[in-house]
Amino acid sequence: MHIAKKWIYAKPFVDEPTLDNFELVEEPVPELQDGEFLIKALYLSVDPYMRIYMLPSPTGCTMIGGQVGEVIESRHADFPVGALAFAQVGWRTVSVCAPASFETRKPYVLPELGPLPASLGMGALGTVGNTAYFGLLEICQPQPGETVVVSGAAGAVGSLVGQIAKIKGCRVVGIAGSTEKCEWLRELGFDGVINYKEEDVGEALRQLAPDGVDCYFDNVGGRTAETVKGQMKPFGRIAVCGTISQYNGREPARVTDPQRDFVWKQLVQEGFSVHRWTDRWFEGVHQNLRWIQEGKLKVRETVTDGFENMPRAFIEMMRGGNVGKAVVKV
Repeated sequence: MHIAKKWIYAKPFVDEPTLDNFELVEEPVPELQDGEFLIKALYLSVDPYMRIYMLPSPTGCTMIGGQVGEVIESRHADFPVGALAFAQVGWRTVSVCAPASFETRKPYVLPELGPLPASLGMGALGTVGNTAYFGLLEICQPQPGETVVVSGAAGAVGSLVGQIAKIKGCRVVGIAGSTEKCEWLRELGFDGVINYKEEDVGEALRQLAPDGVDCYFDNVGGRTAETVKGQMKPFGRIAVCGTISQYNGREPARVTDPQRDFVWKQLVQEGFSVHRWTDRWFEGVHQNLRWIQEGKLKVRETVTDGFENMPRAFIEMMRGGNVGKAVVKV
């Protein structure tokens, strides 16, 4: 019998997450039934959405999240022993998966990666990559020569959004929170970068995009979103992926009423979840894989070693300590 370690939601989040919010426990893993397989975690993901999604959950439940692991036992023909698979089974070391029971983010075997690391299955070749691919191309629909602004630009999604916009012939401005992050964005080919901790975002954006902004991919919300929206061009498009600047606060940021700009400039803003494109999932995965193989899409990960360090990795990611995708290696 296998024994699984798992992190549970031990105490409700208030303001920033702390180590007290989590507890490491062990439990036996049940025997497999027909249509199930057993996955052993290799890499686990920590993501901002976990902070919000766990709020209504009862204490004692397993922390949610995705992982890439090895199939170590199987009674499902599509998941042979030895395969590398993605599964949304939470912060666990060993898990029973019954694909038929998943409504969204169903488990799947990763495509052939060659020399690329398996951890990309949670990032550029998984939910993160598809969030960037579909969110930008389907909602913003950027055209060659247009100006695209990305907030949270050095994060997992934002760094891919900016690069995909460059692939599509756009001019890209990224907003990030450190000198290191801004330098990396320049290395990725961003046309302009803004360090929001050291610069006035509005003034810097007027210098970098004097004719205004066609598309805004919003990962942070709050004051940054307010500032960028004020500089949108007529018929501008805004994709709202996340509002991480608001996740740890008890009260939302107070911003001016944006409705006048939406009317006079005829702006379009749309929030989205990547699940909308589940039926096209592997379109995004395979396109991003081709771009990586062609050298058009560069990926960076912040890797934390040790399953016991999951909470620390999550807390640091929520503070903006990661560059690119934050992952934990078991």
